[in-house]
Amino acid sequence: MNTPGDEGPMYLDEGASAAAERTFEALPAARGRAFAQSWWGQAWLKALEDTALDGAQVKLGRRHARAGAVGAVSVRPGRITAVVQDPDHTRHRSDVLLQQLSAADWDRFLDMVADRAGHIAALLDRDMPPVLVEDAAAAGIELLPGIGDLEPECSCGAWDHCAHSTALCYQLARLLDQDPFVLLLMRGRGERELLDEVQARSASRAELPAGGAAAEPSGAGVPAAEAYAARDILPPLPAAPPPVAAPGAPPVLGGGTPPAPGVEVAALEFLIGDAAARAQRLLAEALSTGHPDSPPPPVPAPGQDAVRLAAAGPGAAISARLAAGSGRDARGLASAVRAWELGGAAGLAVLEEEWTPEPEALARATGRLAAAWEDEETRPRLRVTRNRWTVVGGAAQLRYGRDGRWWPYRREGGQWVPAGPATDDPAGALAGVSAEE
Repeated sequence: MNTPGDEGPMYLDEGASAAAERTFEALPAARGRAFAQSWWGQAWLKALEDTALDGAQVKLGRRHARAGAVGAVSVRPGRITAVVQDPDHTRHRSDVLLQQLSAADWDRFLDMVADRAGHIAALLDRDMPPVLVEDAAAAGIELLPGIGDLEPECSCGAWDHCAHSTALCYQLARLLDQDPFVLLLMRGRGERELLDEVQARSASRAELPAGGAAAEPSGAGVPAAEAYAARDILPPLPAAPPPVAAPGAPPVLGGGTPPAPGVEVAALEFLIGDAAARAQRLLAEALSTGHPDSPPPPVPAPGQDAVRLAAAGPGAAISARLAAGSGRDARGLASAVRAWELGGAAGLAVLEEEWTPEPEALARATGRLAAAWEDEETRPRLRVTRNRWTVVGGAAQLRYGRDGRWWPYRREGGQWVPAGPATDDPAGALAGVSAEE
């Protein structure tokens, strides 16, 4: 399909810079796969689903996108455009508008990126880490759209999001997965222009004061951002330590001297081996490219750490001690280990916590669940108890996590046990459990 010429206003802000238009070829049908794999692609779709007033149009647009009805997608500052074809072969030009950043917003954003090498490296890797978006938000810059930010225009005459603009949004989520610069282009800066400006700002920060003499040192030291900006004129840093291929073998503690009362040698050897494995993993993470911009992981509570240790398969005797120490029986520990293996601390929290979503989150979750089944006759009957949706008369259950994802469960021996990893698709999660019954 060929995209018609530009129509309507460009939705430009005063002071926004021009950026080259990019056109992406039509993508193949997306049957049997999620439209967004990246977290920022999912955030884009959430803005669409929260904005659209007609859930039926959202569902129909998703069908159009799955069937490959969206033609080549044109992306330029403030607007995306494509021709979308109905099943009867009628074609409609559809546009979705997104407000561009102002010149002042771009100044703050570019300064922020220039001051943080990790942000530049992430963008060059076609990644948009949460810390970049969080830092931008702290500077008053919203990169990702929110409710009402995606404004539709379509030749079909609809005033709200229709099936055509919805299909275009779903298709763009796939493009965002591949390249977050697509979002930045919509906000007003093309990739080459953005990187050139960041490079220029980084270079200006590396310039020494007049005369070539460094400023007098102060007791407060030098900010890390300034030191990094001057990297080209400073002596090179020492080489990073080499990675460790495998943790060392734990010592054998058995000997002629009996252990102190209450000390189990096998358990102590297991803990030493676990500490060595964690140290090797932490070193590998510290040497990775994105480590400086990654927030430190939360420290697990004792009950969580007992499950983490049990997941390593320490043997029946040590597992029994871990179960008793964390207030679980053997069966409860087995379920907790399964939850940990599927989702870490978040998976364990879904297993053990029962909570009531806020009314807005509950309504949104219920709406997404209802929209997941295209045929109402095949939609299962569900009984809702706080954050848990149970199939009436069945052995399948969905649990809604605090992160907005769905966790499948099934009933075994009178208890609910984890049945798979979390997903954004409630119908798919439930179908997987139901197929095992």
